[in-house]
Order: sequence, then structure tokens, then C-alpha cells
Amino acid sequence: MNITDIKIRKLFSEGKVKAIVSIILDGEFAVHDLKIIKGVERLFVAMPNRRSEDGRFQDIVHPISSDARMQIEEAVLGKYKEVIAENAEATDSSEE
Repeated sequence: MNITDIKIRKLFSEGKVKAIVSIILDGEFAVHDLKIIKGVERLFVAMPNRRSEDGRFQDIVHPISSDARMQIEEAVLGKYKEVIAENAEATDSSEE
């Protein structure tokens, strides 16, 4: 599995959800609505989910192995940090 594209679709400055993300796998399969969430100890990536009839949230798609989950999380959080840094630079440049 190769992550061939990552799009940070929306950034949030307030609340626990920090971004909504889409990824493309192997240039052929899109997964939308991953969320970057600020947890107690760190940022993490939550898979797209829906609320079940009993009120709990269930992932719609998810990686099967912990290695795949780690690969997705590292790539998505890396892209998020890159976009945040670019936005900070753009803000600093516009203030000069």
C-alpha cells in the first residue's frame, strides 16, 4: 500500500478536531473524512466513521494491521505539520 496523495481539506483552530483529510492509496482508491484529533497526549488520526443505532461510532474503513495504521498516521500527520508550518510562514510574511 502506497499513499500517493494527501489533501488537508479543512483546518480548525478551535476544538479537538484539528483537520479533515483525504488520502489516495496506490493512485486508485480514495478515503475521505479522516480526522486529525488532538488527544490527551498527542495528535492522532481517526478513520471515517458513522454513528450506529446504539449511539456508538464505528469506523467505515480502517487499516487491518498496526503497521498500516502507523504508515497512514505518520504520513497524514507529517503532511498536516507541513501545511501548518507553511501557513505560519505565510502569516509571518504577510505581517512584514
